[in-house]
Amino acid sequence: MSDIEWTDETWNPVTGCTQISPGCENCYALRMSHRLQAMGVDNYRNAFELTTHDHVLEKPLSWKKPRKVFVNSMSDLFHRDVPVKFIERVFDVCRRAHWHQFQILTKRSQRLAREADHFEWPDNVWMGTSVESQDYTFRVDHLRQVPAAVRFISFEPLIGPVDRVDLTGIDWAIVGGESGPGSRPSHPDWFRKLRKLCEKQGTAFFFKQYGDYAPAPKGTAEKKIVKIGRQGDIRDRSDKKPRKTDAAVVRMGKGNAGRTLDGQTWDAYPEVVT
Repeated sequence: MSDIEWTDETWNPVTGCTQISPGCENCYALRMSHRLQAMGVDNYRNAFELTTHDHVLEKPLSWKKPRKVFVNSMSDLFHRDVPVKFIERVFDVCRRAHWHQFQILTKRSQRLAREADHFEWPDNVWMGTSVESQDYTFRVDHLRQVPAAVRFISFEPLIGPVDRVDLTGIDWAIVGGESGPGSRPSHPDWFRKLRKLCEKQGTAFFFKQYGDYAPAPKGTAEKKIVKIGRQGDIRDRSDKKPRKTDAAVVRMGKGNAGRTLDGQTWDAYPEVVT
């Protein structure tokens, strides 16, 4: 089973990737692949070099209990180096394993939109794209062109505000801050803004995590506090002039930061055909 909050299982017929945007900067899959290579795990013998794994393709067919399956948590199915024929084979397994719900997430939204007509889209395939800031909301327009039964966006790691995004045709939004080495803080208002946009446009909202940084509890030592502006600018500690839009956050680790926003968890899922 997976530790990822919004899925039940991961399936990696492809491993390895390359970085294409700021959200990739502290990629967990890159770190993990090198760790698994050092442990001698055969599927990661090439570390983070893109590799397809024919022997993994039919694995979901052996899972008899229905589950949500995140496809390629350690890669990107629509990476330019993944052959169309291989993607078709992945979709074929999704179709045959009809009792599962398959969640595919890509940053390569342009290739996705361009080649979507190559594939048959069974109702149990959810298609998503990642948006880490306002600069990458164009990916949502590409996603809207795809004939998937469920379309979703992962606003994670959210490293900048998203103040405007058209969620027409988008069924689900996963929202969260960054965790792990080198993680960057998020302004809590960024999460609230997306929650409001989802509520207004009828998109299911799932708050995954604050990440490593969360609002500083009362009594936190000043030297530990990071003050982040509404646009993501980090205030110098020597600047004592208060700004109403600043947020005081502190690095406390993903586990301690938790995943409650304004006193509650937000775990909505899209309605699906089963």
